Parts: sequence; C-alpha cells; structure tokens
Amino acid sequence: MPPLRPALIAVALTLAIAPPAQATAAPGITIEDGRTQPVFSYADAVREHVYVESPVDSDLDGRLDKVRVDIIRPKESGPGLKVPVIIDESPYYDNSGRGNESERKIYDSSGPDGNVVKFPLFYDNYFVPRGYAVLNVDMLGTTRSDGCPDIGGKADVLGGKAVIDWLNGRAKAYTADGSPAVADWTTGAAAMIGKSYDGTLANAVAATGVDGLKTIVPISAISSWYRYQRSNGVIYNYDYASWLANYVDTDPEAKCQAVRDDMDARDGDDTGDRNPFWAARDYVQGLLGDVSKVRASVFVVHTVNDLNVKPDNFSTWWQALADRHVPRKIWVGQTQHVDPFDFEGRRSLWVDTLHRWFDRWLYGVQNGIMDEPRADVEVGPARWITQRDWPAPFALKASLRPAPGGSLGLRPAPRKSTASFADVAMSESDMVADVGTANPGRVAFTTGPLPLDLRLSGTPTADLRVKLDRPTSNLTALLVDFGEATRVDWRRGQGITTLAEEDCHGESTEADDACYRKVVTNTATRPLEIVARGWIDVQNRDSLSRPAPLPPGTYGTVKWLTLPQDYTFRKGHRIGLVVAGTDSTYSEESGTGATVTLDLSRSRVVVPFVLGTPLTEMPKDSATFRGPARVELPQPDPEFSFF
Repeated sequence: MPPLRPALIAVALTLAIAPPAQATAAPGITIEDGRTQPVFSYADAVREHVYVESPVDSDLDGRLDKVRVDIIRPKESGPGLKVPVIIDESPYYDNSGRGNESERKIYDSSGPDGNVVKFPLFYDNYFVPRGYAVLNVDMLGTTRSDGCPDIGGKADVLGGKAVIDWLNGRAKAYTADGSPAVADWTTGAAAMIGKSYDGTLANAVAATGVDGLKTIVPISAISSWYRYQRSNGVIYNYDYASWLANYVDTDPEAKCQAVRDDMDARDGDDTGDRNPFWAARDYVQGLLGDVSKVRASVFVVHTVNDLNVKPDNFSTWWQALADRHVPRKIWVGQTQHVDPFDFEGRRSLWVDTLHRWFDRWLYGVQNGIMDEPRADVEVGPARWITQRDWPAPFALKASLRPAPGGSLGLRPAPRKSTASFADVAMSESDMVADVGTANPGRVAFTTGPLPLDLRLSGTPTADLRVKLDRPTSNLTALLVDFGEATRVDWRRGQGITTLAEEDCHGESTEADDACYRKVVTNTATRPLEIVARGWIDVQNRDSLSRPAPLPPGTYGTVKWLTLPQDYTFRKGHRIGLVVAGTDSTYSEESGTGATVTLDLSRSRVVVPFVLGTPLTEMPKDSATFRGPARVELPQPDPEFSFF
C-alpha cells in the first residue's frame, strides 16, 4: 500500500479530532444563527459540588487525593438532557482570585461543604443559560481539594485529567456525605479554559490525550515550565517552584513543606540545565504527556509583551500544534499578562467568538468559525487585523549584521573585525541607554533611518560567533526600535487601565452578577522600545541538558531564538541590536565577569519581516488581512541604503 501524502495525513488527523459534522441538538437546546440560545434560567440552575478521586497521593498521607469540583448546570440537565461542560481549573480561587477584578468563590455557608453561589468570571452567567455546565475545579493542593501543589507535575496534570475521566464514567466521585456521585447529566464532551496557571492546566491535561476533552482555550498559558523559569540555561528566579507552591496552598505551611523541599532539591538551580524535574513539566515534549497526544482543538490567546508567562510559551506550543495539524485558532495581543476579556474594544467580540468556538466543538454546530482567518493580531494600541495564520504568512528573513563603528546592515563586516564587552549584571534600561557611547558592559549597533515601515512577525534568531576568556558567560541579545512613537505601555498596569463603567455578558443573580468594569489600553510616547529579547548561557549553546564549556580563547557559534514578537518599525526609525551579558531585569543570576569578544564578520540577527503591509490604510477596528501585498524586494547594492 503506498504511503499517504502529507495533505491526506492532515485531513485524516483533522477528521479524527473533529466532532460530528452537525450534532443534533438535545431537547430544550435552541440554536439560531449558528449559536446556542439562552433558554435556561440562570437563577434556577443546579449548584452542587463533588469530590473526584485522583490517582495520586501528592501529600503522602496514604490516601488518594480528591479534587473539589464546584458545578453549576441547567436545572433541566440530567439523564433526559445531557449537556457539555466548560471547566476552569485553578489554584487561585481562595488567594489571588480570578480575572481583572480578582474574584474569588463565595459559598452559601462557611463550612467546608457549602455550595458555591458566586462563580468567578462570566463563564457561568453566559453559558449556563445556553445549555452548558460550568465547573470551577480546585487544583490539587489548593482551596478545598486534597494534596500538595507540585507546580506543573504529576498532581497538577492527573488531578485535572481525573475530572474529565469522571465526566466520562472512568473515575469515581463522591458527594459531601461520601455517597457515589455520577455525572449522568453530561454528554462527557468537555472544554478547559483559563488564564495563566488555569490555561497551563488545560495544556497539561490536553497533552495526556484524555478522551472527552474536545477543546482547550489556554490564555497566557505555560507550555513548558522550564521555558517559564529558564532561557537556554539562564535562570530567571531561584527556587521558584517551591515559592509558588507555598503561595497557592492556603493550608498550614508545614503540611506540604517536605514536598516543597523536594522540589528545591530537584529543580537544578545550581546549573540552570533542563533535567528530569523540568522534563516532567513540559507539555510540548515531556514525560507525562506531549503535543503528539493532543486530541482537542486549541484556541490560543497570548500577548507578545507578556513577560510573566513569556511568549515563547505560546509560540513553541502553537508551532508544535501546527506541525501536528491540530485544529486551532489564535489571538495575539500587545499588552502584558491580560485576558482577552480585557482587550480594549474587543470584549463583545471575544465573548461571541468564544461562544461560537464552544458551540462548534462541544455541540457540533457548523457556524463557520473554522472557515475564518485563523489569527487575530494586534498591530498597534487597540488596533487589530485578521490574517490566515500567525506568524504572518510570507514573512521574509533578513540578516542584520553588526559592523565596526556601531552600524547594522545587510553586508557582513570585514574579516577579523571584533567588539568586546564584559559579562556583568546590567539592567535593560542601562543596556539600551546612550547607544552611541561606549559601555564596557555591552556593544550596540544601529541601522540608518528606515525608508519604509517594516513589520516583524515571528521569532528573531541571534546567531553570534564569540570568544570568552572564561568557560562560560551569559549572553543577552536585544532588538530595539529607536524612534519617538506612541506605543502600548505594557509596563503600567499590565497595559490596561480599569474604568468605573461596566458592561454585562450573561444573566445575573443577587449573589453573582455578570457585569464587569471596562478597560482601556495604556499608551506612552517613548524614544525607544525593546522589541525582542533573548538570553543564553554559552555552555548550553548545543544542549539544555548537557552543558559544554567553551574553551577559553576559542571562538564558538552561539545560536538561539529570542522571544517572539509582532511589531512594526516605522519609517524613519532605526533598528538596533544590543549584545550584553547578564540581564538583571529578568534574571537573578550574577554576571560571570567573562570578557566576551564578538566576531562581527560572522555574527548576525535574523529577523522575519513582512513587507508591503499597508498598516496605515487599515481601519482601526477588526480589518481582514489575508497576507502582504506582492512587493519587489530591494536588492542590496552600493547605491542602496535599506538599513
């Protein structure tokens, strides 16, 4: 039998993941205009909770941990009306809360067995009337679940998976009095959604390939905990996993101290290398699950300026999903760690898009959402376009090369030309200050004024040839836009300001309203912007798990990806490349003190640019853009000063 062609394989995989072409609506479900309609009473909905038995004993007390699941579902749901499920599993329900307004669960009694009367966020208010159950799940080790948090590890992953298994009759659950609880009111079709840790749990459970999880919506979510706390051997924060475990666990501190001590012992902070501790916490290619097992569709939301959950967490996950032909959609914003519900001017569109997505994947409604452009991209403050994918299709890779005298252009520098600096801990603001002035802690290079707008869409690559006088050094590569402009001010308030005015999405009760304060995008006029950032420990240049010191006095190639971006350099601005040592803005490490010599003739930064994009002609609202216009690329010659 001849092998299947790639296109046929893609079709086969898509069909294997997709729901039925058009599910038949159950009695009582109404579908109009490709959307389920609000025909059920929110006020009369069933509010209950169960404890799902997990397969782990994370607190080592000799008993399997139970996961607390708070449920709200239509009163009519049951054996005669089975409904799908939307799950937000979180460790934050009794500490920092959820959403821009930090909502916590509120119970109908102060005892441990009270039912929730206020579910955080709008999911319950909006989707329960439309025929969905909404489950707020306490991550193991948090709120009213058993166990100890293990920060991305076995308990995190298998606790959430157990809930999906229970919904599909494969796991046990109990009511508060110990009676068996059966989910006879659900179809078993489930979605997981959430921002930050909540979305991370969605990624983790999807990577197990659990049957019944039809779609996930990870928002600002982690796909690799190593990538969240490391960059190519450079450590962002020491002993972070144990710190976060202690933060989300509101039980007495001593209960899980042994678990936290074990994390500190295994996290590899002495090297920064990727070891089994981190491999178990990687959902792209890890020990507990990986992208090859994903059976759910995926709607990714992230922002390119999120320097909490840095955007390489979404870009690597997104590319891996694409390589597997997983049905997917993406929104890419420019604020910081912000939920799409709080993107300025996009709230109603977000709610409607999410509604159509869930209807498509949980009810099988053929509403056309998969026929639309795959990517919504913010290209300026509250200014969005749609395009067929992300990064922008047809991006062209330009090699920007440093040269003596601080210039940056398309031509290689003369042979044997070098520049040197010392690996000292330095803040980013110091790295990019006064780039025309020599600084012993960095080297800087800039183009001339740009003759046209250039949009970066994707992930730049730093490709440097370096020599050290010590076995290793940290390296930082910054791509900078020099030029006065008004930009998203993601440093202030995560990039948004919360207003007093509210709008409402869904139905309300006295205890749980569906109304939330509006937001606007913060902007600031600044003379420069650090566009892309990348860090590496030179001894990890070839492997994250097997370090190899660079012999002092010997040149070696150090090539790595920066964080991804989507950003437009404006005509008349200059592009800058800054290379330095340890970035104290994002790393707690100290500089090694090594002298770094850069071989300019064999160093470059490769940037994916989109040319011919008529951004200045696009409407500020949701324009449709399917790719760049055809352009003739300028050819570098002695007369041409493109950079």
